Amino acid sequence: MAGLDELLDVKEYQGEGYRPVVDYGGWRVAVLNYIEELRADNLRAMQRHNETDEVFVLLRGRCILFLGEGQDAVTVIRAQDLEPFKIYSVKKAVWHTHTLSDDAMVLIVENRDTDIHNSPSCPLTGAQRRDISALTRRLWARQA
Repeated sequence: MAGLDELLDVKEYQGEGYRPVVDYGGWRVAVLNYIEELRADNLRAMQRHNETDEVFVLLRGRCILFLGEGQDAVTVIRAQDLEPFKIYSVKKAVWHTHTLSDDAMVLIVENRDTDIHNSPSCPLTGAQRRDISALTRRLWARQA
């Protein structure tokens, strides 16, 4: 009879920021916890993944997903305040970034080969950064 450790692999991550916890075949599961650089006032750029969608699931706390329209630069920013345990799939090649509350934990599922080589970034303008901060204050004040 097999031991439990031969049948089941248990992973967790409680540290700050992003950490892949499971890589298998072509996919990866990661955990994203609060990190200072993801405070709304500290966001400086959006990224997109040119080869894959990316899935977000809020496990605890608060997270706003910011989505950018535009091809070579972000022209319009939309905000989605995530609800716990719902699955949000950002489509391939859509600009995005996020802000988290200090108690947040987000599960991320993406292609295993998602990295800086296929995920360009686009700097945010000063006006866009101010808009993101204002959107965050407005959304989080509404449900405080």
